[in-house]
Amino acid sequence: MINKIRFTIFSVLLCALSGCEKVVELDLRNDIGQLVIEGNINNLSERQTVRLSTNVSFSGGQSTDPVSGAEVTVSEGTQSDHIFRETTAGTYIADGFRGTPGRSYTLRVINGGTTYTAVSVMPAVVELDSVSSRIDDFDIQGNDRQVSVHYRDPVDGPNQYRFVFYIDGVMVRRPFVNNDMLSNGRNVRFDLRLLSEDPEVRSGANVRVEMQCVDLPVYTYWFSLRQQGLNGAGGGVTPSNPPNNISPTALGYFSAHTAQIKSTTVR
Repeated sequence: MINKIRFTIFSVLLCALSGCEKVVELDLRNDIGQLVIEGNINNLSERQTVRLSTNVSFSGGQSTDPVSGAEVTVSEGTQSDHIFRETTAGTYIADGFRGTPGRSYTLRVINGGTTYTAVSVMPAVVELDSVSSRIDDFDIQGNDRQVSVHYRDPVDGPNQYRFVFYIDGVMVRRPFVNNDMLSNGRNVRFDLRLLSEDPEVRSGANVRVEMQCVDLPVYTYWFSLRQQGLNGAGGGVTPSNPPNNISPTALGYFSAHTAQIKSTTVR
């Protein structure tokens, strides 16, 4: 059974295309066994990773099942394909190349006789200036801390960002995303605001933030999950069908992004 959930994405990038609010239907499914693709290409590491699994039931609590034996490649413009080799069940690795800002990357996954493709363009680097913390204004007792990231959005845009947030080495599963709808060309302080079900940030905690500059389809994927509060395996893959860049239909995403990481000890 499919439960239709409607939500509104307020984004100047999407509105620029349609001239109005963009309404997207998100299908929450109770069926299982759909392929989940989690592909990431970045400009930091020479080891790139694609993970394949099958999805979980929306009403259940079981873990995802890894998918082995697939053929996984990523092409980089006119260069030769990078072949991803399965290291552990469902995890495919390619060593020896870093992503380059401005280039387009095409993922191909052959599994069960079906070829899945996805394209992502790696944006330019936007510098992450710092990560800071302060007493949370919404905590009456003053025990919780609010963590924020600071950066300057470039005048040339548009720009979209995803933030991966770790507290004492544990990733917060909630997606954090931002764009420059209201901050084009400005200094930005973006709060990584947590909800009651998320881990608390207290004085003395070590926090680490990875700032990713992402293209519009990847931003839309994470924004959709953020709006619905869906936090599945891997911090964002759920048994839902948010808009993504994979064809034919599969769950997950393929992201070619720049990445920067900064850490701080919460005071």
